[in-house]
Amino acid sequence: MAFKTSPYAKAFLKAVRWILPIYALAGILVYHFQDRIFFRPVAVPMDHHYMFGMPYLERNIRFRDDANLSLVEFPVADQKPRGIVLYLHGNRANIGWYVEHVVGFHRNGYEVWMIDYPGYGKSTGPMETDVLFAYAMQMYKLARKKVSADSIIIYGKSLGTGIAAWLASRQPSGRLILEAPYYSLSSLATSRLPIFPWERMLRIRLDTWAYLQTVTVPVTIFHGTNDGMIPYRNAVRLKSVLKAGDAFVTVPGGSHRDLGRFTEYRAVMDSLLSIVRQ
Repeated sequence: MAFKTSPYAKAFLKAVRWILPIYALAGILVYHFQDRIFFRPVAVPMDHHYMFGMPYLERNIRFRDDANLSLVEFPVADQKPRGIVLYLHGNRANIGWYVEHVVGFHRNGYEVWMIDYPGYGKSTGPMETDVLFAYAMQMYKLARKKVSADSIIIYGKSLGTGIAAWLASRQPSGRLILEAPYYSLSSLATSRLPIFPWERMLRIRLDTWAYLQTVTVPVTIFHGTNDGMIPYRNAVRLKSVLKAGDAFVTVPGGSHRDLGRFTEYRAVMDSLLSIVRQ
């Protein structure tokens, strides 16, 4: 017995035959070009002279044959620092994009250290999860040669929050502070392009929620309700893994780049920085 296919079924099958190849091609392109989607590095020559507008010490560390780690230290002028802030920055440009944030830490007596990720600034090497972690760990070990663990604040912003949370889960410090974090990089990608299986596609795995579960020092999270880069609803999921004494500070009206302009952020930060001492 022959069955007739309805016009609607024929139209559906025809659409599927067109859509599946397009979806597959899009998935292949997204997979191979995902670094360009998530990262916005700006590299500079090794002989480039930074014009930061404040004193700094630059270190270029040969991490391995194919990798250079660029570390910049911003010392506190004319005084012994109360501690060191290890600042893991976001996905834009390089250290120069974030240097404006040093001032607030200096005001409270802390020097600031920043590293660039592979492909950013003068840092080179493969953009891999293990390399990001290794660079952060190297900065921490150098800081420990100068100050005690409880005089170190690990600070992550945006992309750097996952790396900062990982570091704080592995090494002792005075405090972990996260500005505009994500629950996980894969969940953030899913919120942007939900049609792809990001859990299997992402080459860089940063699971902030998992790392926070083994962080023993106090954790403070800042997130703005108008963050268009990392949605507030994604970050607020981290409340479920915070321990007693941790804090999630909501900044009403705050976006991804302007939390420092809000009283809620500045007041809490000044209070936190007065707690961690040498």
